[in-house]
Amino acid sequence: MPGEVPDTVFFLSDYGNRDEFAGVVRAVLRRLAPSVAVIDLTHEVPPFDVGAGARTLQRAVPHLGDGVVLGVVDPGVGSTRRGVAIGVADAQCRRFYVGPDNGLLLPAAEAEGATLEAVQLPGPPADPGAATFDGRDVFAPAAAALATGAALSAVGQPINPTSLVRLLLPTSRHSVLSDGRRVRWCQVDWVDHFGNLQLSATPSGDDPDAFALSWPEDAGAAPVGVAGRMVRRVRAFAELRHDELGVIVDANGRLALVVREGSASGLLGIGTGAVVGLAEPPT
Repeated sequence: MPGEVPDTVFFLSDYGNRDEFAGVVRAVLRRLAPSVAVIDLTHEVPPFDVGAGARTLQRAVPHLGDGVVLGVVDPGVGSTRRGVAIGVADAQCRRFYVGPDNGLLLPAAEAEGATLEAVQLPGPPADPGAATFDGRDVFAPAAAALATGAALSAVGQPINPTSLVRLLLPTSRHSVLSDGRRVRWCQVDWVDHFGNLQLSATPSGDDPDAFALSWPEDAGAAPVGVAGRMVRRVRAFAELRHDELGVIVDANGRLALVVREGSASGLLGIGTGAVVGLAEPPT
């Protein structure tokens, strides 16, 4: 692959920061590649939530430079799932992705719009105690090698990129309510630190200036204050009144339900995975 040696590792996991797991992986990277910078994207992906990790990488990757993305959200560790390294063949960027083949890496890698190459990594050492920490024993050594100039073919056996596990990430869909109003049904993809609710939808040129929130009929009783609530579409938090709920285009280009200086998740009582509708306001 073209480009300079990608001497940075961008590290994401669901390890958290209470235990030593993330620190041990960083120590292995330091030992094997002492000149390589390690940037922690986050270690607070919800445990075992591969989809959340994949969406986090999708949000982050457009802002990263050359380097190796090391992603570890791996509920299948020790099973038959493969460990993989993916290369992005792009004259403008030298980037690799290392982690489990469970759908975590592919959405971000494909978002770059370049041709992919992939290899299967060898398994952990033949040690009875080495089957539960592939971040340390398999992925960190591969990431260190790639970050110091190793070719993709040097860390594993070539595989067809079309065989990589693919996640079906949520999208939005349109329908018509019983009163004839159009509605866009969106899933809450992410609740950030501030309680903002990122939706599985991007803005449309024909979006109205305000939406009426809707709740799916097959989802049971709507949380108090959701169904029929009017929300303004604004450009920035500062355009909302204190504690007012609104819709913005967030920093990642997605529609998001937000509250000025407050938590939309707390106000509405919903979180990741909930489905809400953005309907045309009543006439």
